[in-house]
Amino acid sequence: MAGPAVSRLQHLALEVSDMDKSIAFYRDFLGMKLSERHESGEVAQIPVALTFMRLGGVHHDLVLVHNPNKTYRQRPADPREDIDGIPAFHHYAFECPTRQDFLDTLEHAQNIGLEVVRGPVVHSPWDPRGDGSWGENESFYVLDPDNHRIEIFCDMATIDKDGTYVNAQGDRIEAAKAAET
Repeated sequence: MAGPAVSRLQHLALEVSDMDKSIAFYRDFLGMKLSERHESGEVAQIPVALTFMRLGGVHHDLVLVHNPNKTYRQRPADPREDIDGIPAFHHYAFECPTRQDFLDTLEHAQNIGLEVVRGPVVHSPWDPRGDGSWGENESFYVLDPDNHRIEIFCDMATIDKDGTYVNAQGDRIEAAKAAET
């Protein structure tokens, strides 16, 4: 294999100090819509609150992350003063155009000695292979040299005009509806 076959940077998970305020901001400023919102601990492996937001038809373009056990400090308005503990992003993701590209990228990560810190996992409460978490995609996670979490994924669900999730195979998941259409 010549190297990883990712096709784009698809979403950002941004740590926020106030979930409600952040949801309102992204709705108001960018017109983002809410797909799902989950409290910390709904899935044992995920100790943070998560809100999935979208601009168009994909399940999410932005994930807001809040740790209810963390003490957050206000980020300074002046970047020159931004030198200590701020809310930050949780992970960023790259999409593989096909599942085979995803598997090839996983193999490449392993071949170059990267530790897979989570996955491969199917994020889904509906797919029989799913781990009970949200997003309707298959992914694995690695860390960069600064321990920033990077998600590599494929097969992200879309959301139909009526709010119904549609998996990567084109099947509607009638039990899965977006919080907003």
